[in-house]
Amino acid sequence: MTSKNGGDDRRTGSDITRSLELLWEGSGRPARGPKPALTLDRIVTEAVRLADAEGISAVSMRRLSTELGTGTMSLYRYLPGKGSLLDLMLDRVYTPPEEEGPWTGGWREGVETYARETLSLYRRHPWLLHVNQARPVLGPGAVGGLDRTLSRIRPMGLTDPELIGVIVMVEGYVTGAARTQVHEMEAEQRTGLSDQAFWEAQTPVLEEVMKSGRYPSLATLGEDAFGPDFDHFEFGLQRLLDGLDVLVARRGQAA
Repeated sequence: MTSKNGGDDRRTGSDITRSLELLWEGSGRPARGPKPALTLDRIVTEAVRLADAEGISAVSMRRLSTELGTGTMSLYRYLPGKGSLLDLMLDRVYTPPEEEGPWTGGWREGVETYARETLSLYRRHPWLLHVNQARPVLGPGAVGGLDRTLSRIRPMGLTDPELIGVIVMVEGYVTGAARTQVHEMEAEQRTGLSDQAFWEAQTPVLEEVMKSGRYPSLATLGEDAFGPDFDHFEFGLQRLLDGLDVLVARRGQAA
């Protein structure tokens, strides 16, 4: 049984164990026989490429085997099923880029970097927003990214649960912003109608509605209230950081 997010709703403990083995021990190469034409790395790379191009719903073992030029059953020599494939895909895209040198920024810059990198990740891989990640199987990519972020925000001086809470809070904010941006991109691709054209089509009706006096607060807004020049993501991120600044300052005073 396959869920809407492309995962397997009936995964067993042994499936999860196999995913962990593949994530942390690698290989996935059949133990016997001649050197195979396929590799686990190639399978995951092609799956990510397919998801990026057509969405996570396009990724199936049958479609993947076609793209790789092999039989469907050949893939099961490397993976127990689509659930494990999705685990490897997630860990692949969550693997952080190589650092150019030691981190020299402060905690605020660390939070900003995490937020912007996460937004960029969702824009590069929109299918992530259609995957239920409530119970992720953690591999080296995801763990490495979390460890890096923690090391950058540790100077906040918060408790361990609070530091994780900061990451969860920022992730939630970025996910919401990314979902709006990605849905706008997908709507334009699907309909051929730009976001600007979509709203301009409603302008004549809305202008008349505002003149009715039924919505006085909205009617007082200037023309730039919903303008494209205002960066809502950046505004929200900076206010979130301002709030954390207050918390960190209070902890510093109490120490």
